Order: sequence, then structure tokens, then C-alpha cells
Amino acid sequence: MSDNPKKHRDSMRIPKPILVTAKILEMTSPRLAAKFAMKLFTTPMKFRLPKREEEMDSKSRQHEFLLPSIGKKIHVYHYGESDKKVLLVHGWSGRGTQLHSIADKLLKQGYSTISFDAPSHGKAEGKYSDMSEFIAAILELENQFGPFEHAIGHSLGAMSVLNAIKKGLKVKKAAIIGSGDVIEDIMNDFTEKLGMNIDTGKIMIGLFEKKFGETINTYSAYIAAMDVVCPVLVIHDEDDTDVPVSAAHHIAKHLAFHEIMITKGLGHRKILGDNKVIKKIIQFLES
Repeated sequence: MSDNPKKHRDSMRIPKPILVTAKILEMTSPRLAAKFAMKLFTTPMKFRLPKREEEMDSKSRQHEFLLPSIGKKIHVYHYGESDKKVLLVHGWSGRGTQLHSIADKLLKQGYSTISFDAPSHGKAEGKYSDMSEFIAAILELENQFGPFEHAIGHSLGAMSVLNAIKKGLKVKKAAIIGSGDVIEDIMNDFTEKLGMNIDTGKIMIGLFEKKFGETINTYSAYIAAMDVVCPVLVIHDEDDTDVPVSAAHHIAKHLAFHEIMITKGLGHRKILGDNKVIKKIIQFLES
């Protein structure tokens, strides 16, 4: 993320040359266009570390960690020294220090945090990644550094937390912030932003399903939520332009035990540093 919110929003816009390339490929070969879209979809952007994250970065014990299950490395941050550990999971194109405001408050409450740069994010090497690698990272970190008291995730990281719990991550409580929901909707929205038609999007979805050997909606947040039995705090902003607030309500409907907090005027990223949001998270985890 950039220090300038407007600059960050602009950086998330798809450059015109890419839009032109996508359109030309689609006219030439929808399958080539779908492969092009798939490559873009799995390529995170890296941003300069903002000043607000420098303290967590400088005070964390850091190291690379190989994920044997996928043969890729992540960059791990150990913040604080308490045995009461909370796992923090950033979103797409984010970093392990992105939830620094939440981490600082957790330290004051007697916790330590473990976070990470997912493959191809932040200080981790590589160019491509996807949610399955976020999930693999979470499960490997639990094996190596757990158990974790709680888990907190933002955006794709929130979806990954729910899916990791479904796959065996054991935490007392979880908090998800600005979580995406239905994978197919996310991918259709992406191809639409590229100016591609729905048929090309369907080809891209087929390529993903062939790669993973299962339907993409297996990873949808509401599907994972059905298998989550620990209490979950669902937080979302009405003015989130990246993920509609309807996602939060849909996920919550499928959770066994949940609380929901809907904010206004914070958007998709500013919500991570809001004092009321952080206070609610701490109250929820400790209640």
C-alpha cells in the first residue's frame, strides 16, 4: 500500500495497455485471452513499505520459511514474545506488517503476533500466487509455531483463514475483515474489469479448476464458513468498493457462531487502522 490512499486506488486500476492486450487476445483466441487473464489474476503487486508499518517491521524477528507442501518460501514476522500467539493474515498484494495497528494493540493486551508475506508478496520471492498458497502457509505456520489463540485475516487473508480452519487450523476465535466471498463472482468481476466477456471468464475458471482438480467455489468463504465451529467476528464497511458489504452478511449466515460489525466511510483498507474496529476485535477475542 502507498502512503497516499488516492495513489493506491489509482495503482489498482488496470493500465490501458493491458486492457488493449486483453481485448486483442480475446478477438484472436478466447483461450489465449483466458490464460492471459489467469496470469494477471495470480500476479500480486508489490508496494513500498509505508512509514506507518516501519516500527512493526523494525521490531519484528524475521526469517524466511520454506513451505514444503508447495515448495515456496514465505517471509515470517514474530512480533512480541508472549506465548499467547495470534496469527495475522494480510490480503492480496499486502504484507505481513499490514495489520500493524491491530498487532500493536494485541501486544498491549499481552499477546504476540505471527504474520507473514505470502509467496510473491512483500519480501517473499516469486511472481505468482493464489489463495491455496495462503492456506498452505497458515497450516505450515501452525505446525511450526503454533498453537495460535486466535486468527485475524483481511480480504483474501480472511477467506484464507476460514478455509484454513475448515482444513484443520485450530483457534479459539477468528476475526475476518473485508472478506471476499464467492470465488466465481470475484473472477467474473476481474474479467469484466479487463473488458472481457463472460465466456472468456468461464474459460479462465475452467483453467483454474483443471489446475486445482476441484471446483473453484470449494474455496468460497461461505462454503468454508459452514465447517467453522469457533466464534467468528465479521467486520465490513458499507463503502468498501473492493468487496461489497453483502459478502459479510452472506458469510455470517453460514457461520455457526458469529458477531457482525458494519462500519461506514472506512472502505477496504482504512478499516484496518480504525480505533473502534480494533477495540471491537480485542473485546471479541477476550470476551
